[in-house]
Amino acid sequence: MQEETGTTITIDEVEGVGKVQVSAPNKESIEAAIRKIKSIVAVPEVGEVYEGTIRSIMPYGCFVEIMPGKDGLLHISEIDWKRLETVEEAGIKEGDKITVKLMEIDSKTGKYKLSHRVLIPKPEGYVERERRPRPERPERGERGERGGRPNGNNGGKGGHGNRNNNRGHKNHDEVYHDPLAEHEPKDFNDSLDHEDLG
Repeated sequence: MQEETGTTITIDEVEGVGKVQVSAPNKESIEAAIRKIKSIVAVPEVGEVYEGTIRSIMPYGCFVEIMPGKDGLLHISEIDWKRLETVEEAGIKEGDKITVKLMEIDSKTGKYKLSHRVLIPKPEGYVERERRPRPERPERGERGERGGRPNGNNGGKGGHGNRNNNRGHKNHDEVYHDPLAEHEPKDFNDSLDHEDLG
């Protein structure tokens, strides 16, 4: 870097913080060295515009180096306002310089999503392509209200409560009466009382 810019660069550590000093016979050399140093230590920021270099071209877009060692994806849909079938259709090739805006940094992967389209004027009368609507899924709350089973356990066994209530019982909160209960012994001792032990 010193050879490229014609500067002398010294790095010292003062209280755990790195201090960089650049010296040169002219201001232009110093500024060139500072730009190079900043590009190495800088962290890409969402919303910033970068002069990048196209490193590789894929069917779905191209990878642009926005800082040394930091590449982002420029998706084919973010190159131009018009629909492109191929990246080459936009006249882009590897090694070209392109201005891009950093739109998003993926929180999981750390990948950079870039756009060139947002930096060029939108054509007059441009209409955004309609995206196919996703099939609607019922809300969770709606499913519970609409699709739930009728409550057959309103005080009864085995879902018979509603059936019994519909046969003339006006009070739906009334406890279900099992007609077979009269024929069953109340408890084990009752059955022994009625047993003929003689």
